[in-house]
Amino acid sequence: MAAKENRKYKNSVFVDLFFEDESAEENEISLYNALHEEVLPVGTRVQKIRVEDVLYMNFYNDISFGIEDKVIVFAEHQSTINENMPLRDLLYIGRALEQIVPVRDRYRKRAVRIPSPEFYTFYNGKEHWAKEKILRLSDAYAQKDGNPMLELCVKVININPEKGHEILDKCEILREYSEFVEVLRKHQLTGSPDAYKRAIEECIEAGILADYLRKKGSEVVNMLIAEYDYDLDLEVQREEAYAAGEQEGQRKKLLDLVQKKLKKGKSIEAIAEELEESQEEIAKIIEVLKNS
Repeated sequence: MAAKENRKYKNSVFVDLFFEDESAEENEISLYNALHEEVLPVGTRVQKIRVEDVLYMNFYNDISFGIEDKVIVFAEHQSTINENMPLRDLLYIGRALEQIVPVRDRYRKRAVRIPSPEFYTFYNGKEHWAKEKILRLSDAYAQKDGNPMLELCVKVININPEKGHEILDKCEILREYSEFVEVLRKHQLTGSPDAYKRAIEECIEAGILADYLRKKGSEVVNMLIAEYDYDLDLEVQREEAYAAGEQEGQRKKLLDLVQKKLKKGKSIEAIAEELEESQEEIAKIIEVLKNS
């Protein structure tokens, strides 16, 4: 299936609406205007920027775009809470500036002008979360300081309809996306194999992303499948990392036990019997201990 073949970016409806679709630039301006009091003038130039996802290297971040070389906006959509977004955005902005600032300019004596960065996460999961919250990089610092020399703030906006965030009134496309997700979840709960198709049909009838869904109905189904696979990939990676950590912990415990028994003068045969391991395995562990 085509949606599974192209995994170089996180293929989702949110990314398509605000980055890939022919209406993406208009939608980005609408989103920017909803986030700021001053509306952008007609004809404002929008620069699309792509940076690799710093956590899962086969994917890119959701959306990032520049406004007239003055502002650069990073936005992520998430259905699960991730309090590491300040750290991830710190790495995103570094990679983006590598694209924007020519190498020679970095060595000039005078300060190089760079766009002001802004960081947003749009959350619409079912786990309880505030209507709006600021996550700070300094919250993760091992040593707390009232005046950190490096800070990065991410504004997390809850776009679930029941939260009634003002941005949904200001940005029509974001509101309709939020409503689309609500309809989609309702159909997913039925367990029907046609859940995506039926959700799209209901949204078109209700006027939710109607033009977009009429134009890209089958593509949207593929995006939803790809997005589901993406979330599944992340879950598998988490489980594998947990299993690897468990295995590493057990290995370290075994090393400690062997070391203690060696200090007591016990033989390989005795240690193997007590720990119910093969003599070959105990011999390998002893060799590791010698070289450490």
